[in-house]
Amino acid sequence: MAGLHVRSVLVTGANRGIGLGFVQHFLRMPNPPQWIFAGCRDPKGQRAQELQNLASKHPNIIIIPLEVSDPASIKAAAAKVGEHLGGSGLNLLINNAGVLKAKSLDDEMLQDMTETYTTNTAGPLLMGQAFLPLLKKAAQGSPGSGLSCNKAAIVNISSIAGSIASAFGWELIQIVSYRCSKAALNMLSKCQSLAYKEHGILCVALHPGWVQTDMGSAVGQPPPVTVDDSVQGMLKVLSSLSEKDTGTFLDWEGNVIPW
Repeated sequence: MAGLHVRSVLVTGANRGIGLGFVQHFLRMPNPPQWIFAGCRDPKGQRAQELQNLASKHPNIIIIPLEVSDPASIKAAAAKVGEHLGGSGLNLLINNAGVLKAKSLDDEMLQDMTETYTTNTAGPLLMGQAFLPLLKKAAQGSPGSGLSCNKAAIVNISSIAGSIASAFGWELIQIVSYRCSKAALNMLSKCQSLAYKEHGILCVALHPGWVQTDMGSAVGQPPPVTVDDSVQGMLKVLSSLSEKDTGTFLDWEGNVIPW
């Protein structure tokens, strides 16, 4: 991970699974971020216990109450992060929070589609808007003209399930609302990359692999990839990204995934 040096990072859905894995890996870096903002819905709840324990031992972890489906919560989180950072910007925004409803096409309902889109697609859109001033500030304060995750970046945790060309795992599980929301997230990532390039912000969609998390296990079969391997792989990929990679859809091993 020699290539990734960020002063500040915000991870959404940081209380478990891949989000918590990111927090743990950032802590293990030889030169950890000065600020690790860990966003989660219910910081005082049972599901955030492990994150609370980490934060009690590491003063660079700041737990931020954050519900990505609620615009007011996002706005409040951006203000709180800005206060902590003082005059400096946010280098890395990792939009990881997501929901999955394990339903077939015949069983999908309006509510499933709406809730899934709100969290998985609208959430990252609103997060990008709210944190844009802090990302721009980080980009302006970094030397060099190219794009990189060390400078300023939005990383949207997507899924190969949202690849229209691949339709990965259809025979295994249909999860239509999830697939649609991730296909839309991929388009959002492309749009963000086009709009934010002039501000010096890199944007990318990442497939973390089929990972051993509560969500990954909802499929009913044991997933092959550990959280540790997935996060380590993704951080390695992020450390290697440059201007030519903005707006792409990659997996945790750096392979390009078809849209």
